[in-house]
Amino acid sequence: MKALRQFDAHKLISGIHRETLHKPQGNKSLYLPTYASLLNICTHIKQLSQLHAHMLITGIMNQDINLSSRLVSMYAMFGSMANARQLFDKIPNQNAFLWNVMIRGYATSGSCEGAIELYYQMEKAGISPDTFTFNFVLKACAGSLSSGEGKEIHDQIIKVGLESDLFVGNALVGMYSKCGEMGKAREVFDKMPKRDIVSWNEMIAGYSINGPYEEAIALHYKMQESGIEPDSFSYNFAFKACAEMSALVEGKAIHDHAFRSGFESVVFVGNSLVAMYAKCGELESAREVFDRMPTKDVVSWNTMIGGYAHNGSCDEALCLFNQMQSEGIKPTTVTMVSVIPVFAELAALQQAKWIHGYIIKSGFDSNVFVGSALVDLYAKCGSIETARQVFDKMFKRNVVSWSAMIDGYGMYGQGDKALEIYSQMQQSGVKPDHVTFICVLSACSHAGLVEEGWHYFDCMIRDHRITPCGEHYACMVDLLGRAGHLDEARDFIEKMPFEPGTNVWGALLGACSIHCNIELGEWVAKRVFDLDPKNAGRYVLLSNIYAAAGRWNDVVKVRTLMRERGVRKIAGYSSIEVNNKIHAFLVGDKSHPESEKIYAMLEDLGVLMKDAGYVPNTNFVLHDVEEEVKEDLLGSHSEKLAIAFGLLSTSPGTPIRITKNLRVCGDCHIATKYISKIVKREIIVRDANRFHVVKEGLCSCGDYW
Repeated sequence: MKALRQFDAHKLISGIHRETLHKPQGNKSLYLPTYASLLNICTHIKQLSQLHAHMLITGIMNQDINLSSRLVSMYAMFGSMANARQLFDKIPNQNAFLWNVMIRGYATSGSCEGAIELYYQMEKAGISPDTFTFNFVLKACAGSLSSGEGKEIHDQIIKVGLESDLFVGNALVGMYSKCGEMGKAREVFDKMPKRDIVSWNEMIAGYSINGPYEEAIALHYKMQESGIEPDSFSYNFAFKACAEMSALVEGKAIHDHAFRSGFESVVFVGNSLVAMYAKCGELESAREVFDRMPTKDVVSWNTMIGGYAHNGSCDEALCLFNQMQSEGIKPTTVTMVSVIPVFAELAALQQAKWIHGYIIKSGFDSNVFVGSALVDLYAKCGSIETARQVFDKMFKRNVVSWSAMIDGYGMYGQGDKALEIYSQMQQSGVKPDHVTFICVLSACSHAGLVEEGWHYFDCMIRDHRITPCGEHYACMVDLLGRAGHLDEARDFIEKMPFEPGTNVWGALLGACSIHCNIELGEWVAKRVFDLDPKNAGRYVLLSNIYAAAGRWNDVVKVRTLMRERGVRKIAGYSSIEVNNKIHAFLVGDKSHPESEKIYAMLEDLGVLMKDAGYVPNTNFVLHDVEEEVKEDLLGSHSEKLAIAFGLLSTSPGTPIRITKNLRVCGDCHIATKYISKIVKREIIVRDANRFHVVKEGLCSCGDYW
């Protein structure tokens, strides 16, 4: 038999063929068992096709209908549904088994609609469906998200009295869960007279995907209370639910049970564990699980790299990406989509070009998700022109691609171009989603397009039936606030259909800081501090409002409050990429090897700038010190240090690209314009909110930021 499994169908059957041609017709039936055995040992479609051809030539199929049925089953098993259907249609009086084979074949080969259509044809043919029929067709409904047909089939199941069947019940729960109808899934689940591990897993999986996620955790424990121990799938779904909720305590408790049960070593369980810890910000725990895994697949690597990237641990992500390749694991498109944001976070253009070249060599450049990530990468690395080139060369664009391009133009203050891309998106037939409108509204905010912002906010609700979320409201508040419409922004918040979150109040507080509105700023700050007492940025905004007004006692009170609450201010720094290396600078930083040259360069620039009319704006020094000290403090801001180092380390005439982790200093913004004109360089500054492209003394933001 082992030898037979390695057979050459053509050679083996040729002998049978020669003999059967010279035998009387009646004697051909002697070879029926041989053909049946050969069908059983076919291991790929080519062998099956060879055998089928010989059976047609010899006419052996006319001797036994079971051979035809077996052929249908084999073609369906190999996913060759066209051949299976051709044979199926020629068989007279098909029985329930054959119908089930075909329905299952369509469902498992991805043609779910074909499976559902065949089910209805089966009914018309007068063949009564059984538990297998319903199991297969419900899986097809789940695969095509056809809950309408699923409900009709459910009604039929009730009529024939099979709703209490365990396998049918499991299929119903799975169908409703995958279609997102968790209410119906739970109704079926609760009515089941008997449940097995599959029943519980289908229900827990549904909740882990669709929510409410806490129900997945609750059912995980109820399952154990009922006497059924979790398996690898149970733990997988439970960890997914914990990840969605960032439920670290519950996740650790379930992890402990999984570890003691020996399931942590299962690859996909380990992957879910890594994802859960990473989503909860517990990177050390995620890495411990990753390192302990006895076997890792590409998903394991992608998950850990993605976890590092999501949490801003860029160096660790790149190190693991390199290790992945050194261990012979081939990256996938998911790897690329995970690692590209790391380069975007670093805002390192040369490294961005390197990863782009790697993507082209590896053949990933035609993937729409990779292409979309590259658009975002170049936009965030200060090269909106290259981002547009990548976008224009994409063979296919999805909603992510269009949204990335809109967002890119928005970050550069090019609101008109962002809205032009949105218009082209609509003409292309791609429907915008909620993220698209966040990008559009943000673009309007950066460009001061108030009327246009209102138009697209209303359009989102009216024309696209998208319910605004907190991010949309925050964008609108930012838009109104930046434009100075603070009272309108406050009224807008008070009319929100749900309680505003910290992002909404934070946007208004930021606007109060821009326009130095103390009264409203204090009112907003109280609400923000209650909602998010550990966010240092909110305290700094209120402190800045007081400092700008010269209310130094109130500045001290805010700083005291921060100390009492254990809130530490985020240190501002600026960085620049030179020769594939990132150089970072803090305010007053003298730790760089080239510090003496950097400060000498700044001193020379200071003289030239003052001759050109520059006057240091000491209002941006938020300390109660003498004016002379304020000027000295301004002169050593991190942005200026990074620019000076860039001038020393790069060729004349080339652009200088720096990144600031916070909002760029107002005086540095003024100084950068003077420097760009004096040295005849384009200076591109990326801060926490947007880009400032400064050329010949003018900034792309038009001083609206």
